[in-house]
Amino acid sequence: MKIQKTNVARLLDKANIAYELIPYEVDESDLSAIHVAECLNEDVRQVFKTLVLKGDKTGYFVCIIPGADEVDLKRAAKVSDNKKCDLIPMKELLPLTGYIRGACSPIGMKKQFPTYIHYTALQYTSIYVSAGQRGLQVKLSPNDLILETGAVVWTLTTE
Repeated sequence: MKIQKTNVARLLDKANIAYELIPYEVDESDLSAIHVAECLNEDVRQVFKTLVLKGDKTGYFVCIIPGADEVDLKRAAKVSDNKKCDLIPMKELLPLTGYIRGACSPIGMKKQFPTYIHYTALQYTSIYVSAGQRGLQVKLSPNDLILETGAVVWTLTTE
């Protein structure tokens, strides 16, 4: 099956970053990273989700966290130099990032936002993030993802 290259793949090619595009079966009723991990037959701790938040002082920022985790808003605010923050409303996701729910990639958003990645990503030689469309993940080195997004490694979840 020929996989169409996404903008994410083109940006990784341009940066000479090794990656693999991995398709999976989309379930419109379950867009969770847990479902994605099951489809990929991978550990959910290796499948990361991309969340976009807005802080009261710094504005928008991105958190890349393990798929089964929930973002700790107090920690996210602290690491991003905010007093408080919240996830953006779903209706703001596409106009702000260029991505829809279930396909939001930390790579290739309309604008580069400050990005924070959960430290557990560094425990793996490769991790999965959205390739920018539902039904497609990109497998790459966490260090390459950090390099491409300018992400800061931090603890952002309740554990």
